[in-house]
Amino acid sequence: MQPEIIVDSRDGLVARAAERFAATAGGAIEARGTFSCVLPGGSVAESMFPAFARLPLAWDHVHVFFGDERAVPETDPDSNSGLARKLWLDRVPAHVHAMPANQGDLDAAATAYTTELRSTLVDPPRIDVMLLGMGPDGHVCSLFPGHPLLRERSRWVAGVTDSPKPPPRRLTLTMPVLAAARAIWVAAFGAGKAPILREAIQDPSSQLPVAIAARSGPPAVFFLDPDAASKLDTP
Repeated sequence: MQPEIIVDSRDGLVARAAERFAATAGGAIEARGTFSCVLPGGSVAESMFPAFARLPLAWDHVHVFFGDERAVPETDPDSNSGLARKLWLDRVPAHVHAMPANQGDLDAAATAYTTELRSTLVDPPRIDVMLLGMGPDGHVCSLFPGHPLLRERSRWVAGVTDSPKPPPRRLTLTMPVLAAARAIWVAAFGAGKAPILREAIQDPSSQLPVAIAARSGPPAVFFLDPDAASKLDTP
């Protein structure tokens, strides 16, 4: 199934993503009493999270998880959860489930986060909104092109010790969790990502991580600025 493509200025994308986030969260809370989301770091967080923080949601019914985390303290600028708290989560009473990546044993940390997912959500965990950023190589979470973890089918969370992007040690969700999500949203900005987005969206055989994720479940939604969308074929 073809993904939904939304192209707008960055400010326009932020407004549209926030509106859809509020509607999706409100519907989930009304239907099931809870709403869950997975967050990225990077430019998506910096652009969107301040707007999400202003949404008038029943935040005490919201559970926030992370797609990946670097093995650094939350006070480190590289920490995804630290950035999310600074821009958004410290302002609302949501339930924040930070990845325990900053401990020596990544396998034990992955097991602990798997237990947290299982105890909070169903088995397998059905995240309501999986919000993903995308690297210029097409990676999502800490799932990189050609990495063996792309073939992982049993573990929900895995340690990474050889990330090609520093720092090398990380925790990441795996494709089975992404595939089980009720919605996958990919946000990407800038001309540097345009060639990869063209392949990911328009080549049904693409093995880029973002392409695998986007076609793994319900139709994905891509939030793109004009530069990021510049190499897509127009109807």
